[in-house]
Amino acid sequence: MSYQLYRNTTLGNCLQETLDELVSQQQITPQLALQTLLVFDKAINNALAQQVRNKISFKGNLKTYRFCDNVWSFVLDDVEFRDGTELKVDKVKIVACDGKANSSTEAR
Repeated sequence: MSYQLYRNTTLGNCLQETLDELVSQQQITPQLALQTLLVFDKAINNALAQQVRNKISFKGNLKTYRFCDNVWSFVLDDVEFRDGTELKVDKVKIVACDGKANSSTEAR
């Protein structure tokens, strides 16, 4: 099973809204909509794991952190991102999942 984190992105939200509309118009079944979301979850996780190679440095003040169900969540204040250019933001939330453990579970 792939992480469902990316359903809350702009792309994921648009997909869910479109699927909901198609279901409400009875153009697809709810089961097909769910299957489509599962394929999206797997595809976006694989694409990000295999195709994105960019790295970025950041520093900030750690406000809170949590580790639950093998997922780390961090909330930072006054964060500065660097990748050749600099970006400063007041607050950021980072959610980190173990992609390697997730994909090895799928392979079984």
